Amino acid sequence: MASPAAAQAWKLLRDLVLRPPLLAVRSQAVQLTPRRWLNLQEYQSKKLMSDHGVRVQRFFVADTAKEALEAAKKLNAKEFVLKAQILAGGRGKGVFSSGLKGGVHLTKDPQVVGQLAKQMIGYNLATKQTAKEGVKVNKVMVAEALDISRETYLAILMDRSYNGPVLVGSPQGGVDIEEVAASNPELIFKEQIDIMEGIKDSQAQRMAENLGFLGPLKNQAADQIKKLYNLFLKIDATQVEVNPFGETPEGQVVCFDAKINFDDNAEFRQKDIFAMDDKSENEPIENEAAKYDLKYIGLDGNIACFVNGAGLAMATCDIIFLNGGKPANFLDLGGGVKESQVYQAFKLLTADPKVEAILVNIFGGIVNCAIIANGITKACRELELKVPLVVRLEGTNVHEAQNILNNSGLPITSAIDLEDAAKKSVACVAKK
Repeated sequence: MASPAAAQAWKLLRDLVLRPPLLAVRSQAVQLTPRRWLNLQEYQSKKLMSDHGVRVQRFFVADTAKEALEAAKKLNAKEFVLKAQILAGGRGKGVFSSGLKGGVHLTKDPQVVGQLAKQMIGYNLATKQTAKEGVKVNKVMVAEALDISRETYLAILMDRSYNGPVLVGSPQGGVDIEEVAASNPELIFKEQIDIMEGIKDSQAQRMAENLGFLGPLKNQAADQIKKLYNLFLKIDATQVEVNPFGETPEGQVVCFDAKINFDDNAEFRQKDIFAMDDKSENEPIENEAAKYDLKYIGLDGNIACFVNGAGLAMATCDIIFLNGGKPANFLDLGGGVKESQVYQAFKLLTADPKVEAILVNIFGGIVNCAIIANGITKACRELELKVPLVVRLEGTNVHEAQNILNNSGLPITSAIDLEDAAKKSVACVAKK
């Protein structure tokens, strides 16, 4: 059985490629996920929103129990919510290595905030999305707890079919929006936005009305929608999803929780945001791969997969399974490949003691197969490759690439197609 970490990685990979679309715009948003994932903690996303005029709960971030206590006193709220800051979901039902249960707590006493923080900071929090040992908590967020009288859903997505942004909303928020779309599609509302003109007042007002905001709350909600759109544009987001986008008994419209996806191609414009990328919870090998613009996800098997593109990676992993093998990982080269990247990829793969064979599966569209072949032969010689290597190449300059491999004098097994490659890889492992 796969470990929780491997199961999480496998789910991440499947979600990226195979997540069922709830709406046309939503499936497009998944396809536009950046080649690397920028990981922001909850407090970082909320600060971005707050800095752009979007209303969120008042909050402070603390590194120590003493700071958490001081933060609660500064907030001077009727009730506080204390949240452990980790990237994994399921915090509320998680368990700390200190024995404390739950990574999210409500209390009206600032002293209790300090006491709880003492049992959180510096300890590992294990949830359904972490490895068994959990993830170390280095920070907590102390926020003002607000009652929610009504929850709605709001998202701004970059949608290829519309050649621009689309506003998506539903009066049913705080729940899985896919379920709403499946059971009550009439409760999903969309507004196409002309990216040159920007969001119109009439569009924001219409969406606020469709979400069920009435009276003064309608204008307030429309104002927040426009500010969210301005945030979306300014930070080069591909998605800003607010769930719930709610109202309080006191008559305030508040963004209670948000997920933000960024366009990695805009990193040169968003240096401050990308500098916040939290890599502390990544596996060391993932961070090492990112240095060379490689995407690595570890699994529990013994056949390393070296591919270009998440869809091809998924297919490669599946066909290995179908032929009785288990993938050890997938390592995605992406598009603009250099020989040095191929070398570094092999270096990463061979450093994993679980790996007993390597399957290279490349479809050369943008990628030049000859560059891959040269990188493979260089890596095999310089790293003195000790495990069987099966290579399937197809596409740009494939004949030149095959000649490079065939004339290398190296023990490289060529495959005519993906199934042939999978069978040969599994057979290599079975012989051991």
